[in-house]
Amino acid sequence: MKKGIHPEYRPVVFMDTSDGSRFLINSTIQCKETTTWEEDGQEYPLFKTEISRTSHPFYTGKMKFVDSAGRVEKFQKKYNWAGKVDRDQ
Repeated sequence: MKKGIHPEYRPVVFMDTSDGSRFLINSTIQCKETTTWEEDGQEYPLFKTEISRTSHPFYTGKMKFVDSAGRVEKFQKKYNWAGKVDRDQ
């Protein structure tokens, strides 16, 4: 393996912002924030995510509609398309 060309592989805390759960895994992701891990008291880089294994409907069995930015409504308004479908084509 060549020296100096690979990203640093280190422990990173991932935090699910929808339910507050956190887990520590190794990753090469770059983070600007840090946090203290409760179990060992050490400080690690923190990466925030909206959905993880603890809140994803596939794993929890609960259906949850996530549209934090109103993307569907923005699209429909922008293109004046209120869900109309042309079935003749």
